Amino acid sequence: MMHRMPLRDRTLSAFGRNVAKLRSDRGFSQDRLAEKSDLDRTYVSGIERGVRNPGIKTVLKIAKALNASLDDLCKGVSA
Repeated sequence: MMHRMPLRDRTLSAFGRNVAKLRSDRGFSQDRLAEKSDLDRTYVSGIERGVRNPGIKTVLKIAKALNASLDDLCKGVSA
């Protein structure tokens, strides 16, 4: 029997793409965003890949670190 990777959640994937784009637009590495938001780099990577489901406090930390609004982070994201 072949094991399949679970499909990534579209909501988390869209959120992660927004984080990655905003991070890149600001010239931040994942390490730099992790440092500014007081998160582990591997956790930031998981968010960007859509495999982590960050809580509201984490989302707010990321928004602050990126100097972005929640609207910016959630653009095109649907539940």
